[in-house]
Amino acid sequence: MNHQSSQDSWWRSPAKIALYVFLAIAAFFLITEHLAHLAGILPYLLLLACPFMHLFMHGGHGGHGDGNDRSSR
Repeated sequence: MNHQSSQDSWWRSPAKIALYVFLAIAAFFLITEHLAHLAGILPYLLLLACPFMHLFMHGGHGGHGDGNDRSSR
């Protein structure tokens, strides 16, 4: 039973906790700083997404139907 508790607490050492806190702070600042750069590109990315959504969601040009709709007859 002692072996199990030592295996579970390997990530709880003071050095690893300090590393996790440092990585969380670094990730926060990287995300917030790069978000400022990406905000200017966001409208263009939305416009660029429209043709891709049309192609992938409709399955290309044949995705609208084949014109032989027998259920309406």
